[in-house]
Amino acid sequence: MSQALTQNRIGSRVRVDLDQVRDRIPTSLKGLLEENSRGTIVDYKMTDGGDIGVVLELSDGKTSWFFGSEIVRA
Repeated sequence: MSQALTQNRIGSRVRVDLDQVRDRIPTSLKGLLEENSRGTIVDYKMTDGGDIGVVLELSDGKTSWFFGSEIVRA
C-alpha cells in the first residue's frame, strides 16, 4: 500500500490538491473543489495502473475518486 494511503485511512479528512487534478476532472467538480477541497475517505479503489486510489465524500455529499498522489492531509 502506498505511503499516502497508510497515513490516510477510511474516515480520515483530507484535501484534494487542485494542481494535480485540474486537467482530468469535469468543470462541475472543479468548481466544487475550488469552493471546498476537503473530503472524507470512504473507500479505496484499484486503478487500472495497479495503484490504489481513494473514494472521497465531498462537501456536497457526493463521492468521487482520486489517485493517492492527488490528496494531502487536511
